[in-house]
Amino acid sequence: MEIHNLDNVPAFTTKDSSEIRELLAYRNSKIKNQSLAEARLPVGGKTIPHYHIQAEEIYMITHGSGIMTIQGESTSIKVGDAIAIPPGKIHQIENTGEEILRLLCCCSPAYEDSDTVLIDSEEN
Repeated sequence: MEIHNLDNVPAFTTKDSSEIRELLAYRNSKIKNQSLAEARLPVGGKTIPHYHIQAEEIYMITHGSGIMTIQGESTSIKVGDAIAIPPGKIHQIENTGEEILRLLCCCSPAYEDSDTVLIDSEEN
C-alpha cells in the first residue's frame, strides 16, 4: 500500500511558475500513467500562460478563489470547482482571492516540464 501525505512531500516550481507538491507519479510511486499534485499560488499570483502537448489536466480547487482562463475564455473559480483542461489548450490560473489558492492537479500522462509550452503573455 502506498500513501503519501501532503505535509511530507517536497515542493518544487514547475515551468509555468506554479509551486507543486507531487503526491503520486512514476517518480515516487507505482503509478505510471498519470500524476496527482497540489499546486499553490500566492495572493496576486498567476501562472504563465501555457499548454501541454500531450497531457490532459483536471484542476480541483480546494482553497481560495481566482480566475481560470482557457483559450481566452475567463471565469471565476472557487472551492469545489473542477476544471477540465484538454491537451493543446492555452490556460492560466490567477489568484484573485485573499488567501493562498490551492488546487489538486491530475495529469494524464504524468506531468513533465518538457510537455509544457509557455506562451508569451502579449500573444494571449
